[in-house]
Amino acid sequence: MSDYVVNAVGRKIPVKVIEETGMKPFAGTYARNGEKFTKATPTVRAWCDPTESKLVGSIAEVLKKCEIKDGMTLSFHHHFREGDYIVNMVMEEVHKMGIKDITICASSLGKAHNPIVPMIEDGTITSIQSSGVRGGIGDAISKGKLKGYAIMRSHGGRVRAIESGDVHIDIAFIGAPTCDEYGNMRAVGGKSDCGVLSYAYVDAQYADKVVAITDTLVPYPNLPASISQVNVDYVVVVDEIGNPAKIATGAAKPTTDVRKIMMAEYCTQFVINTPWFKNGFTYQTGVGGASIASTISLGKIMKERGIKMGLGLGGIAGPMCTLLEEGLIEKLVDTQDFDLHAIESVKNNPNHFEITGSEYANPMNKGAMVNKLDFVILASLEVDTKFNCNVVVDSNGMITGAQGGHPDTAAGAKCTIVIAPLLQGRTPAICTDVTTVTTPGETVDVVITDYGIAINPRRQDLIDCMKDVKLPFKTIEELRDIAYSMTGEPDPVEFGDRVVGIIEARDGTIMDVVRQFKEFEV
Repeated sequence: MSDYVVNAVGRKIPVKVIEETGMKPFAGTYARNGEKFTKATPTVRAWCDPTESKLVGSIAEVLKKCEIKDGMTLSFHHHFREGDYIVNMVMEEVHKMGIKDITICASSLGKAHNPIVPMIEDGTITSIQSSGVRGGIGDAISKGKLKGYAIMRSHGGRVRAIESGDVHIDIAFIGAPTCDEYGNMRAVGGKSDCGVLSYAYVDAQYADKVVAITDTLVPYPNLPASISQVNVDYVVVVDEIGNPAKIATGAAKPTTDVRKIMMAEYCTQFVINTPWFKNGFTYQTGVGGASIASTISLGKIMKERGIKMGLGLGGIAGPMCTLLEEGLIEKLVDTQDFDLHAIESVKNNPNHFEITGSEYANPMNKGAMVNKLDFVILASLEVDTKFNCNVVVDSNGMITGAQGGHPDTAAGAKCTIVIAPLLQGRTPAICTDVTTVTTPGETVDVVITDYGIAINPRRQDLIDCMKDVKLPFKTIEELRDIAYSMTGEPDPVEFGDRVVGIIEARDGTIMDVVRQFKEFEV
């Protein structure tokens, strides 16, 4: 009997991992369509005494009230991105109490959370579930320092996992820019605004205990609430919950790179030559420099032709808000704000709406908004000749990114466009096989590079409508060959046998696994 199973994207999934997790190998993006399941239920303590206060004096005290113990799962959200203080603040107190074997279930983790790396090494934290990880945490996992698995999920996949009961949260910690004494939370109106609390909504609904942590306590009632008092057990007031200035870090900035601007122009020309570019089209863009530049470029043509976008979706950055303000977008529907412009927009513009993560991208509800997308513009670390994308593991094997909404939007949109330079430094971004599959090629329609554009052969309709368009079209194999002619075919990363990470497909199956660096294997 073989010790692995080959899944629908050709990845070898160890039988041991399947047995230990109870997960099944990925069988295709839409394989679970129509399945039925019963939603999970949290354990809720009745709060009927009107004289009882939810206010607690400190993180340490609230941990005791929540009866923190070894082996629990604690959840966090990442709307503050690299400006987040909540994870470190809570885990420092958990560590002081000598608690061990904690699973962190976060919507994402970044470099801001490097201080928890020693807690991975000493066994305080033994499992991580997140959209992805960056910085020291990714390094620690890749080198085998985490005792259990790191499970990486898309934003929609995380909601599905919690709602279905695949993940049970014991205590959810939600950083709230404003909160009243009874737990009504909003993401605006304080000194640490993050715009929306979309990814924390499911935590508040399904966790056994929910703790609101705020640095701005406001008079009751704090309405309209992003998260209601009916889901909140305790409220803790601290000095600072995050730094909004660090929300717009890393990828979430406009670009001045001439190469990226050229790819953005290719993208715009492709979009406007499809049948979906018409009044009322729906659109989402990522936060890579080229993706943001494509939004700016597209806006100019919308203005020239008198075309309005009906719906802009997903994580929102300033350029989309500018289009809204100029009357070129009817509605912005928001799950995460990538800069201060977006935060101000959702606070003040009546056509800018906050939605939950489930409404956005959960594949196992009765219809997520990603299913209504005409276009999504995404970035990728690597794309292979089968159009599979990798957005989590660097070509050197290091876990360094996050799935985010990448697989969710690719699965939902009529036209999924991935923008990637032919080379990332001196490493081919277009290759024969990606290091790790995070988004399956069956959902990727177009790949745009600085050396040409490849259309997935599955999409004959797109090939047909581009026949007379003057753009540098090539096959994906031709793009790969150009990249290899510049750098040579890269040597494969040397991984050991131990699986340290699982790339979970949005439907809860195993898309791929991540193995420990061979040099660190004992």
